[in-house]
Amino acid sequence: MSYDAIVYLFVFLPVSLVLYQLTPRRHRWKTLLAESGVFFWMLSGMRILWLLGAGLLTHCTGIWLAWLRTREKEMLAGEEDREQKKQIKQLYQKNRRRVLALGVVLLLAVLISMKYHNFFVRSLDMLPFRLPLPVAPEERNIILPVGISFYTLQAIGYMADVYWGKNAPEEKPGRTLLFLGFFPQIMEGPICRWSDTADRLFAGEPLQGRNLSEGYVRIFWGLFKKKIVADRLAVPVAAIFDNYTQYSGVLIAVGAVAYTVQLYMEFSGCMDIIIGSGKLFGVCLPENFRQPFCARSAAEFWRRWHITLGTWFKTYIFYPVSMSSLVKRWNQFGRKHLGKEAAQLGVAGLALFPVWLCNGLWHGPRWSYIFYGMYYFALIFAGEAVKPLRRNVLSVCHINEDSRYWRIVQTAKTWGIIFVGELFFRADGLRAGISMFGSLFRDFGVRRLWDGTLLDLGLGKADLAAVAGGCLIAAVVGHILERRPDAQERLAAAPTPLRWAVYYGLILSVVLFAAYGDGYQAVDMIYAGF
Repeated sequence: MSYDAIVYLFVFLPVSLVLYQLTPRRHRWKTLLAESGVFFWMLSGMRILWLLGAGLLTHCTGIWLAWLRTREKEMLAGEEDREQKKQIKQLYQKNRRRVLALGVVLLLAVLISMKYHNFFVRSLDMLPFRLPLPVAPEERNIILPVGISFYTLQAIGYMADVYWGKNAPEEKPGRTLLFLGFFPQIMEGPICRWSDTADRLFAGEPLQGRNLSEGYVRIFWGLFKKKIVADRLAVPVAAIFDNYTQYSGVLIAVGAVAYTVQLYMEFSGCMDIIIGSGKLFGVCLPENFRQPFCARSAAEFWRRWHITLGTWFKTYIFYPVSMSSLVKRWNQFGRKHLGKEAAQLGVAGLALFPVWLCNGLWHGPRWSYIFYGMYYFALIFAGEAVKPLRRNVLSVCHINEDSRYWRIVQTAKTWGIIFVGELFFRADGLRAGISMFGSLFRDFGVRRLWDGTLLDLGLGKADLAAVAGGCLIAAVVGHILERRPDAQERLAAAPTPLRWAVYYGLILSVVLFAAYGDGYQAVDMIYAGF
């Protein structure tokens, strides 16, 4: 049962809303927990035990960390000697660090053993020599629990925040489990922090008319992007990437662009359905996209694309690495022997490398994903390295960075970076990606764009028109949101005739132009596989 399925939209979600409303307010979070359990069971069956185990481990780790902090305060309250106080603080700091490390290692051990075991086995087989292992590892048939990559990161973030004292641990294990497994977000995120959703999840607010209208509008906007554009583009994208040896030049470029659009429309559309579903219950999930194609650099693109994943990496990897003893020693050495700018560049490299390595690995056990992470690491690091030179060149050439001309040039450059990156991301392995990239420079053949070749990729003229129209509407809406971030609130406050004209137009467009019916095969949600 996916978020765009009829059974979810017209059976599970309405029934969940009714049961939630009928439940007494103080018990409504329990209803949400039960509904989330049923949803996860329908998706994964007995693999719900992995989610329960992760929830219990996360809860116990948080309680343990809080107990150590309380115990430390008690010990310090009865101690007068300053040196003894220092030793007590160091002891309990070390104990808390060990508890946090234990919780994180156990969570990651489960994730790695299930998601990456076969990847490691295949990688060992690729080595030109055999490692002297006592037992030769073998591939296993492993079916991953839905959402394991998402709820594992949420669990680690929760434990780290308790360790840092940013939030108190939850005393009820059921609430911790609901935070990790809230059904609208379990499959694709967004990756939330405790402070993002906890208060609303447990408040038990009654259903409200405004939340229902705004939530369903957001759901239909997501269906518009997924059903009209993304699901149609899945056909030519599969045709090109699955048979890339038969194509070259402009058709490979078309495949890269089409997949980028498909991925954005699919993922952001599912996020709209997810955020809309949460809104129905009064739970405001964090935004995961902010007009990423308006970005003028690779770094800005990732501040706008999959925002919660980027925020997680920045908070729990980038900052801790930046403050680590290794980086501090390098900073001191670099400033002394190489200068301030070189030292700062080294710090950026040391902190960015694990972020982008983990970004690639998080998406899946494939070398092409690791290459994808390193691709953005190299680009962003290079951008930091040439910043002084770039400033000087712009100054010498009298180029205003805020001018419309320069913004267009920078945005076009960023689009090229994005399309190439997504080509490698979608390719069936790193070798296939390299081969497809090389094909861009052979027999480009622009004429294939209008000689009817595109119609041989699985979409007719009507489908191409629907895709073009959907992309145009999404681009206009994105432009409006970029200029007026409060556009959704302004629409909600607009006169009733105008507001409902937009609502009915959106609903009718999904009903009339969505990809469904005879011959249509439902397209799986892309990010649910990560």
